[in-house]
Amino acid sequence: MDSKVMRMADLVDAVVVGGGAAGLNGALMLARSRRSVVVIDAGRPRNAPAEGVHGLLARDGTPPLDLLAAGRDEVDRYGGRVVSGEVVRVGRTDDRFRVELADDASYLARRLLVTSGAVDELPDIPGLRERWGRDVIHCPYCHGWEVRDRAIGVIVTGPRAVHQALMFRQLSPDVIVFGNGESLPEADIEQLVARGIKLVPGTVESVETSDDRLVGVRVSGVGLVRRQALVVASRMAVPARFLAGIGLHAVAHPSGAGEHLPSDPFGRSDVPGVWLAGNVTDPMAQVGAAAAGGAMAGAQINADLIAEETRVAVALLREPGGSAPGRGGLNPPESDREPD
Repeated sequence: MDSKVMRMADLVDAVVVGGGAAGLNGALMLARSRRSVVVIDAGRPRNAPAEGVHGLLARDGTPPLDLLAAGRDEVDRYGGRVVSGEVVRVGRTDDRFRVELADDASYLARRLLVTSGAVDELPDIPGLRERWGRDVIHCPYCHGWEVRDRAIGVIVTGPRAVHQALMFRQLSPDVIVFGNGESLPEADIEQLVARGIKLVPGTVESVETSDDRLVGVRVSGVGLVRRQALVVASRMAVPARFLAGIGLHAVAHPSGAGEHLPSDPFGRSDVPGVWLAGNVTDPMAQVGAAAAGGAMAGAQINADLIAEETRVAVALLREPGGSAPGRGGLNPPESDREPD
């Protein structure tokens, strides 16, 4: 029997919900520890609109989908499995998690790693979403080099706008802020003036494009203000309804950036047996940080399983005539198996 073939509702060591950098790196750590692991990927990576992943050592500029394809191949190489599907419900029976998919498939898992990410909620400005991840951006570390020395506009949509303007001023001398009907504190205005950043009053009415490129922003009472790149802060929403059955719910993140599922520094959630990694718990995590969080969570899950298996082995050893089993895990290596 092929060790990579798993039937629906088979028991596995871990199910990973989400096939981005965090989920794949967590699965890689588990698979390399000889754990049976299934990654369920809905196929909607947050960074898909971007041309490349940046700030990731030795992989800078790699197209996001190419990076994920390489990650899936690596997980597969060590015996993990990545399946396409959307998780609609997670339940718990005793110490097992039942993960149910939209196509009626299901998996039973001893542990759960949730890396399902977050969704960018954008302001309702006509023309803005269509340019998201291209010349409408949010992060100077993800996209800043690519718009250096261009005419950049920052749209005020919340308290982070001035911070963004100051960050992008490091990359270009031509940065302006669109007030968008908001009143900024005097201290913020002073910082903008000190850095030579102009504040344009009025409400942003639309984002204008021509020949598939950004032209500028149309502002009430002002008209068209030409810009080559726009910066806007999105609100991060965490789709977590599928976790309600085990008592996990999204809450506001302390930064004000949106929602998250809280975890400790090792990725543990408030629900025993459930770990979290990536943007689902850290809205600010870039690809490298998300992958590192996944690796940490995967290692912690393996350690937790080892502790459980050791407790069982000690209990068996203490029984009259008892003997301890060998290595834990659900899928023994081929050399340890009885012939089919």
